[in-house]
Amino acid sequence: MDPKEDKKGGNKPSNQINIELSEETAEGVYANLAMIAHSSSEFVIDFIRLMPGVPKAKVKSRIVITPEHAKRLLKALEDNINKFESSYGDIKSVEETPKFPMNFGGTMGEA
Repeated sequence: MDPKEDKKGGNKPSNQINIELSEETAEGVYANLAMIAHSSSEFVIDFIRLMPGVPKAKVKSRIVITPEHAKRLLKALEDNINKFESSYGDIKSVEETPKFPMNFGGTMGEA
C-alpha cells in the first residue's frame, strides 16, 4: 500500500497541520515594544503596550521558544519584511527609546 493512501483509498495530505484559532486569539493584542531575554535553552519574548506619558507598562503577552525556533522566527520576519518593503516601500526606523529603566534583571535585547 502506498504510504500516501489511507485505508479508504484516498490520498492523505503530507506534512499538513490543522491549526485552530479561537475568536479571542484572532482579535490579536496590540504591542509597541518587545523585550527579549534568553538562557542557554530558551528565548523569552515579552510583548508590551507602552503608552505615552505613562511610566508603567504592561506585558500583554509572553512567548517562550527554543533557540532554534528563535532563529527560524528571525528568518521568517526578515523574509516578510523584505516582501512588505517590496510592496509598500521602506519601513522607516525610529530610534526612540523609552525614557525610563526597562531592565528586568536578565540578559536583554530590544526589538
